Amino acid sequence: MIKSVIFDLDDTLYSYQDAHAIALAELSVYAEKELDIPKEEFTELYQSRLEAAQELMGNVAATHNRLLRAQMILEDRGLPLYPHALRMCDLYWETFLKDLRPFDSVREIFAALRERGIRVGIGTNMTAYMQFQKLERMKLLPLVDFLVSSEEASAEKPAPRFFARCIQKAHCRAEECLFVGDSLEMDIRGAREAGLHPVWYCPESAASEEGVIQITDYSQFLTLL
Repeated sequence: MIKSVIFDLDDTLYSYQDAHAIALAELSVYAEKELDIPKEEFTELYQSRLEAAQELMGNVAATHNRLLRAQMILEDRGLPLYPHALRMCDLYWETFLKDLRPFDSVREIFAALRERGIRVGIGTNMTAYMQFQKLERMKLLPLVDFLVSSEEASAEKPAPRFFARCIQKAHCRAEECLFVGDSLEMDIRGAREAGLHPVWYCPESAASEEGVIQITDYSQFLTLL
């Protein structure tokens, strides 16, 4: 019997890729106007700072920190931190969150699970503060019973300690949990190795994973239960 369903957040409950592209485009406009860095060059710099942060710190939640990325770009270019670092971070997230919407049927699924007495969890990489902001903006936070971030777990998926924390917060055994996510490596294989039942949300993927339930649309989800 399933007692808890844990969902990844980014690209599982909404389109992270779309929101990120809009936010990065806005940030690139700022960089060209205020820092004299061409838009295309800034986009490459931004991605390289992510890779540099991962190399410096390892696979931890802090690598997702947009203030840290802005800081690294400014320092590398010899540009002043004030006032740009905080402005760049705020601009990115304000733009990102502005029109954030969950995928169709997500709110209804969360509500239906809770009505059935099934605990709803979020298991997500990234820092807790911004994940809470996203859930609140999408009006999902009131329907969430618990959240595990990689910041809290001190490890990113697919680390076993991340999923161990999810199981602990679910208040049930691993085999009584579903874990829904879009990443085959981080969500699906990580959850399966930890003993949870994985559900792969893959609306645009033609690939398959043996023994894993796949859904392409959330209208299919409740039939699984």
